[in-house]
Amino acid sequence: MPSRWRSRKKHTDTPADLVVVGLGNPGDKYAGSRHNVGAEAVELLAERYGQSLGKSREAALVAEIRVEGRRVVLAFPQTFMNKSGEAVRALVRRWSIAEHLDRLVVIHDELDLPPGRIKVKDGGGLAGHYGLSSIKSHLRTAEFTRIRIGVGKPPDTRAGADYVLKRPGRADRDLLDDAVERAADAALALLDRPVDIVMNRFN
Repeated sequence: MPSRWRSRKKHTDTPADLVVVGLGNPGDKYAGSRHNVGAEAVELLAERYGQSLGKSREAALVAEIRVEGRRVVLAFPQTFMNKSGEAVRALVRRWSIAEHLDRLVVIHDELDLPPGRIKVKDGGGLAGHYGLSSIKSHLRTAEFTRIRIGVGKPPDTRAGADYVLKRPGRADRDLLDDAVERAADAALALLDRPVDIVMNRFN
């Protein structure tokens, strides 16, 4: 971790056991769009534990749940996708995982996977995803776990931005609903199992 990062004052609480960030764009205009499937996954996790995401000083909607006594933070950045890293950096500091980035899980949409497929990935390339690029820029590393939710490719590859910002049709929506459920399951599985075991189970 760069010295500039270490030198800043850190939050003093015990580190969270897991920080799960679902990417998307804020506002009703983008709700239900392909780009917001990551946000849907954290919203679903909050609902499962009787919580709802609320405003925080980290420019994100946040909920904290307890899973068998362990603290899991759920967050949906409100900075818009291309600036997701601003919120994620603040969340990492707030919940004291700057030195434990293996506890950071980012759930996001993925054009390179067919609709409904999920894939757990540990570090590696960003596949041109602007939200991931912003996170890498602010954390100075790409070594965090991602859960990719496939949304498929647009018929015209030049129309990628418009495609992800639109709501899918009924058939794809059903596939994505199932994928969001499995992505939420995969995130919590990382509490108990190494990432390679979770990859083998869900990929």
